Amino acid sequence: MAGVTHIDIQESVEELEALVRQQNNVRLKERLQALYLIKNQGISVSAIAKILGKHRSTVQRWLADYRETGIGTMLEFGISPGRTRVIPNWAVESLKKQLEQPEIGFAGYKEIQNWLGSVLGIEAEYATVHHLVRYQLKAKLKVPRPRNRKQDTQKLEAFKKTLAMTYN
Repeated sequence: MAGVTHIDIQESVEELEALVRQQNNVRLKERLQALYLIKNQGISVSAIAKILGKHRSTVQRWLADYRETGIGTMLEFGISPGRTRVIPNWAVESLKKQLEQPEIGFAGYKEIQNWLGSVLGIEAEYATVHHLVRYQLKAKLKVPRPRNRKQDTQKLEAFKKTLAMTYN
């Protein structure tokens, strides 16, 4: 489509100018400018595309929307809801409760990943689990300090009792 002679724009040049001025959204302003350029100056679609820095087919799609439904639909564009989350909100809440329990801790993110798979049936990559736990939930994994294998458990218990008595 080289020319624009068969596009009948209902709005006047003044109306289009006013709409362009009051539009805050840049994407919608470009669509109005395309209509304005056609109505006021009779510029071709290719020239409008160059002026606006868009592809010719994009401008043609805008004009097709205008032809079919008018200016109202041309000034609407959908907002993508985004990709669905790998770990749904109910699973995040369950994990959050699990992380808040001090007696039941996770030794590492790999363990959380395994827990999600075995208990909740959710397969998630390590990086996803790490990002969720560390940056979104702001949880730090509590890992016990290592103990010497040669340590005598009876002497340790006696020491704990003595220590408790001294500070009570």
